[in-house]
Amino acid sequence: MAKSTDTQEIQEEQWRPATRMVRGGTRRSEHGETSEAIFMTSGYVYDDAGEAEARFKGDAPGFVYSRFGNPTVAMFERRLALIEGAEACKATSTGMAAVFASLMAQLRAGDHIVASRALFGSCLYIVNELLPRYGIEVTLVDGTDLDQWRAAFRPDTRCVFLESPSNPGLEIIDLQAVSAMAHEVGARLVVDNVFATPLLQPAMQLGADIVVYSATKHIDGQGRCLGGAILSSQAFVDEELLPFLRHTGPSLSPFNAWVLLKGLETLELRVERMCANALDVATFLEGRGGVARVLYPGLASHPQYALAQRQMSAGGTIVSFDVAGGKNAAFAFLDRLRLIDISNNLGDSKSLITHPATTTHQRLSPEDRAALGIGDGLVRLSVGLEDVEDIKSDLAQAMDGVSG
Repeated sequence: MAKSTDTQEIQEEQWRPATRMVRGGTRRSEHGETSEAIFMTSGYVYDDAGEAEARFKGDAPGFVYSRFGNPTVAMFERRLALIEGAEACKATSTGMAAVFASLMAQLRAGDHIVASRALFGSCLYIVNELLPRYGIEVTLVDGTDLDQWRAAFRPDTRCVFLESPSNPGLEIIDLQAVSAMAHEVGARLVVDNVFATPLLQPAMQLGADIVVYSATKHIDGQGRCLGGAILSSQAFVDEELLPFLRHTGPSLSPFNAWVLLKGLETLELRVERMCANALDVATFLEGRGGVARVLYPGLASHPQYALAQRQMSAGGTIVSFDVAGGKNAAFAFLDRLRLIDISNNLGDSKSLITHPATTTHQRLSPEDRAALGIGDGLVRLSVGLEDVEDIKSDLAQAMDGVSG
C-alpha cells in the first residue's frame, strides 16, 4: 500500500542527504514500479467539469497541463529541493532558462541589480544586454572585492547575481558577506551554484535567497540531456516565479526529468570521485613545465583558498590553467590530447576540456576577457571519472609534445 503524500514528506525530511538523493520525491503509481515512472503526457483528464474547475482554481490537487506541472518533473523538483534544503524548486528546460527566469520574475523597469563581472558568457549577455532593454539598471563589480560590492548597493537595488566558483576563472565570492549587504537594502541574492553543486557549497545556508543550476552539468553528469532548476522559498515560487514560468513556458520535459532523477541517485558518488581526481590533476599540473598558472580552489596557491576552505567542502571538479605560449600553444596542446575530449560541456563522467576565449566567452571583447583573467592560453578542464593516472598521462604527453 502506498504511503500518503503527507506521511512520505515527513519521512523524507528526516532522511540524511545520501538517502534523499536516491529516494527523495519518489511517488509511485498504482502499479508499484521500482524506478520512477515517466509520465509522457501533455495534458490530463478530469472526472467531471467541476473537478477541472477546482484544479484550475487551485482548490483541488492534481495536474492540469505539463507546461505548468507534471508528475515526473515534480518528483525531480522535490528531490532536488530536499538535497538543497530549499522550501521549493521549479525545473526549467535549461540552465540558462533558470537564470533568466530567476531574474526576470522579480525585476521591473526602474530596478537596480548588482552582479559579479566574472560570469558565464550567456549570463553576461542577459545581465549586460537583455536587462537594460527592460529598463533595469546594472552595476558590475569585481566579485572578490567586498568594497566594490559595498559601494554598488543602492536603496533601489532589488537583486544580486553571482557565480561562485566562477566560470572559467574559478573565483570564490564570500556568499555570507555579500548576502548580508544585499539583505540590508532588501535585495535578494541569486547564486549560480553549478560549479559547486549542492554537495560542495550549501548556498542557502550561506545566505542565498535563490539558487540556480544547469542540471545539464553534474546532475545529469553523462551528457544525455538539458535541464535547469530554480530553488528558493515557497513564497517566491508561488507569488513571483510560477506566474512567469506558466506564461512563458520554459518547461522541462518529463523524459529529461526522469534522466535527471537517475542522475541525482549517483551525484554524490560521482562528485566525490571527480573532486579527488581534480585535486590530483591540479597538483600535478602546478609542478609541470609549459603551464604558466593553475587555478583550482583546493590548491593553497588559489587567491581565495582560505575562503574556499570555509565555504566549500572540496575544491570542485574543474581545473583551469594557462598554457604557456598563448592561443597557438593552447590549441596545439588540445589537439594532442588522446583521452580527454574537446568539449564545452562540464560536470560529465568523461573528462572534457575547452578553450574559453574562443568558445564559452568568445563574444566578449579581448579587453573584457583580459579583465576576467581569460587569456589566450587559458583552458578549462572538467575532470571526469577515468583513472586519474590515465588523465595525467594524457595531459603529460600533450604538454610534452608542445613544449618539446
